[in-house]
Amino acid sequence: MGALMTDLTDLTERKAQARKDAFARRKLAHAADTGAGAGFLSSVLAGYRGVPVSGYLPIRTEIDPRPAMAEAAAHGPVGVPVITGAGQPLKFARWEPGCPLQDGPFGAQIPAQISYLEPQIVIVPLVAFDRKGGRLGYGGGFYDRTLQLLRAKGKTLAIGFAFSGQELADLPLEPTDQPLDMIITETGIIEP
Repeated sequence: MGALMTDLTDLTERKAQARKDAFARRKLAHAADTGAGAGFLSSVLAGYRGVPVSGYLPIRTEIDPRPAMAEAAAHGPVGVPVITGAGQPLKFARWEPGCPLQDGPFGAQIPAQISYLEPQIVIVPLVAFDRKGGRLGYGGGFYDRTLQLLRAKGKTLAIGFAFSGQELADLPLEPTDQPLDMIITETGIIEP
């Protein structure tokens, strides 16, 4: 039991340090952002016209998917995540460009009028990623729980959206961390 606790403590500490380092790199990348990532994201989503998509409304220094989301919304339903409670999977509220928004948990905005949808493509924000499809999030497990639930129901494409500077060679991952099917950055598309 003692070795297991030591391993868990070590993993927790490694994740905390990886997050700290990745946040610093993301801040630098955000300051230099040209918006090119949304173009690559749009090119991928163009192959899935009409398929329900979930994006996100960026907070802090997250890369901005809204231009690609707006284009996708012209062809089919687009949602954004809604946190309903700690330990719960996300729900996705329908979003359209210019729709009225309100403050949601953790500083993320959500549509003022909630109409839920179930996405088949989930654009996932992240803190760090690796080329094998590993993702380090904020630590709440919301996307891991959600992707596990959606994948149990049917095919779900998880697209990590990040700056290339958020890539790490060695991510501290756990068995419950859901893999990404693709990562899109301002420099291109990575398929693990």
